[in-house]
Amino acid sequence: MSPADVLRVGGYGLRARPMRVFLSALGIAIGIAAMVGVVGISTSSTEDLDRRLSALGTNLLSVTPGPSLSGDASHLPSESVQMVGNIPDVESVTALGKVDAKVYRNDHIPAAETSGIAVYAAKTNLPETTGAKLTDGRWLNAANDRYPSVVLGPRAAEQLGVHRAGSDVQVWLGDRWFTVIGLLAPNELTPELDTQALVGWPYAEEKLGFDGYPSVIHVRAVEERVSQVQGILGATTNPEKPDEVAVSRPSDALAAKEATDDTLSGLLLGLGAVALLVGGVGVANTMVISVLERRSEIGLRRSLGATRGQIRNQFLCESQLLSALGGVGGVTLGIAVTIGYASYQGWPSVVPAWAMAGGIGSTLIIGALAGFYPAVRAARLPPTEALATP
Repeated sequence: MSPADVLRVGGYGLRARPMRVFLSALGIAIGIAAMVGVVGISTSSTEDLDRRLSALGTNLLSVTPGPSLSGDASHLPSESVQMVGNIPDVESVTALGKVDAKVYRNDHIPAAETSGIAVYAAKTNLPETTGAKLTDGRWLNAANDRYPSVVLGPRAAEQLGVHRAGSDVQVWLGDRWFTVIGLLAPNELTPELDTQALVGWPYAEEKLGFDGYPSVIHVRAVEERVSQVQGILGATTNPEKPDEVAVSRPSDALAAKEATDDTLSGLLLGLGAVALLVGGVGVANTMVISVLERRSEIGLRRSLGATRGQIRNQFLCESQLLSALGGVGGVTLGIAVTIGYASYQGWPSVVPAWAMAGGIGSTLIIGALAGFYPAVRAARLPPTEALATP
């Protein structure tokens, strides 16, 4: 028999039992769809992370005071911002300083109900350095940072019930009224800004009792020199006590947060492999039953001159076709799931070619393994015994 004849005979064997074939192929399809879907969704998530990091930049560094050798709280020197700005590979530097003040929607709110909103003094170049964006209003500048003006993070604005910025929108901050001049958009690299009320640095020093010590310094370094700048930031920020300075890279924290999804992806891949194994057992069961039901057909073929090898190839071909049918359906379903979920999340849809090829290839391997025993059993049936079976 030619390969075309083997395929035709194998296809006929499947068409004769459509419901059984469908159910067996469904087991394979579910396993492949789970595996392709998990790989596709994980890859799409990684692609989205890469795009976000590319837009946000991976060259942002943050400097904060660490604990002193005695265990007491420490602070960064007031001149540290200027010293960091003198590093040749630093593109820009800005700072925030914690202000001992509370903010409320109005002056009738009980003092204890602070909503967890922190008040910080901010430099006017904070958006340029951190990549922070405004959803409404404007940022602090040289014209308003010496007056009672405040910019609210998105969560702080929500908790205060402020939905827009304007000259007629005010909040009660530090026992005086502040005009809300701007609302920030969420920022993934500096999420702490979301819950802060930001006021002008000079006004905070003059009217709110701010001591002038920066609580956090944000630094944009030359992309190719980030590691080198990171290595000298501690000593530059506080030359006398470099061990009391903590330096971090926000993009690393964001990547680490996304990497926690790998555990779930591994679990789902394991479940997909189990489903694939169950599908393979289903194929084997279908082929064994097919051999038992078609003993007379096998005996007739043998009596007409078909060799054992031809009978074996016929049933192997059937199992391969059955598995391939499930594999193609599973890959298609996995791609559809990936596209649907990625679209819902607003991610780019990415399904690696190796995942699709691996899905088809694994089904063919499973088909060969599942169909080997039934095929050999069919080939070993004596023609007289097979023909005598009703």
